[in-house]
Amino acid sequence: MGAITSRSFDEPDEQRTPDKTEVSVVDLGGAKAARMRLAPGWKWSECIKPVVGTANCQTRHVGVGVSGSLHLVHEDGTEVDVNAGDAYVIEPGHDAWVTSAEPFVCYEFESTTAGTYATPS
Repeated sequence: MGAITSRSFDEPDEQRTPDKTEVSVVDLGGAKAARMRLAPGWKWSECIKPVVGTANCQTRHVGVGVSGSLHLVHEDGTEVDVNAGDAYVIEPGHDAWVTSAEPFVCYEFESTTAGTYATPS
């Protein structure tokens, strides 16, 4: 790839669709990025846990929310809401669920997360 790479999430290199989840991944050469769409009623422990088989989410997330809202609870007791317009870093060891009537849509820029989220361990 050249010095500049641009890709559309509307034409992803990979699409994953666990229950109530759409993950669109684009390969930018040395990095991957993902657009996630989590439908109302989505909860990590119900929709993704059966796919990955861990007790809680063991993925590090770095991204920005663009619509809807998501509530997170970390195993250390920390709780936070991520809303449209919020940038975030979420360390491994959490559960999360959509709290809005609209889908929670976010863009993630941690390359490992984009490449592996919602895939069997």
